[in-house]
Amino acid sequence: MDMATRMDGKAVSAKVKEQVAQEVAALQGQGVCPGLAVVIVGEDPASRIYVNNKKKACQATGIHSEEYDLPASTTQEELLALVDTLNHKEDIHGILVQSPLPKGLDEGAVVEAIDPQKDVDAFHPENVGRLMLGLPRFLPCTPAGIMELLQAYDIPVEGKHCVVIGRSNIVGKPMAMLLLHQNGTVTICHSRTRQADILVSAVGKSRFVTAEMVKPGAVVIDVGMNRDENGKLCGDVDFAAVEPVASYITPVPGGVGPMTIAMLLKNTVTAAKLQNGLL
Repeated sequence: MDMATRMDGKAVSAKVKEQVAQEVAALQGQGVCPGLAVVIVGEDPASRIYVNNKKKACQATGIHSEEYDLPASTTQEELLALVDTLNHKEDIHGILVQSPLPKGLDEGAVVEAIDPQKDVDAFHPENVGRLMLGLPRFLPCTPAGIMELLQAYDIPVEGKHCVVIGRSNIVGKPMAMLLLHQNGTVTICHSRTRQADILVSAVGKSRFVTAEMVKPGAVVIDVGMNRDENGKLCGDVDFAAVEPVASYITPVPGGVGPMTIAMLLKNTVTAAKLQNGLL
């Protein structure tokens, strides 16, 4: 049996970063240097890895980045005061507050405090509403990265039955919207289905999607970042079992992850253009 084509997020994200670097250079020629502020509260090890990767990606593309490393004891007032300062900082065009936040901090209130024009994660209710209406200012990074991957592999969405497992505000719901905007027929669910032409799993459970759940020839996108019983990084999809059934599949790591960061950089460039009247 033929194995599925592995969708190489590293290679596709490298192309996006190349584009971003060119746009950054062009903006710098006009006296604008895109700037991203990343706020991390507490010492979550996974968050620390993400923040370091974002910092490296900014350096590689010429984006100015600032990191605000706050202790877990930071109060809601202190965090909101920092967000307010960054909202008014002219050399910062994008603000990202890394989640999860320590207990006792209200994530929703923090997201709402970010200037929607600087909300490069696209989590602010205003940006969520714009996405729903098909008038996005920014696209949420992970779903946008998945759409970019599908495009890179010439996988059409129009007329396809797309199934999204998981309904989070960060991946599941916006993913469904983006597929819908591309004329896909979308189902959001929490359990098995064998109907999907394009299956996106963002459920956060190790090897949740088994071969029996996958229609032969389906495109399988794995958003999961989990640890198995041996502490090894794995996705939501039982990769070894599903690879022979699918036509295309994203590996974990090296699939969706690099795309998420690439789209964050793209959003930061868009934010810089927006705030300088260049869009």
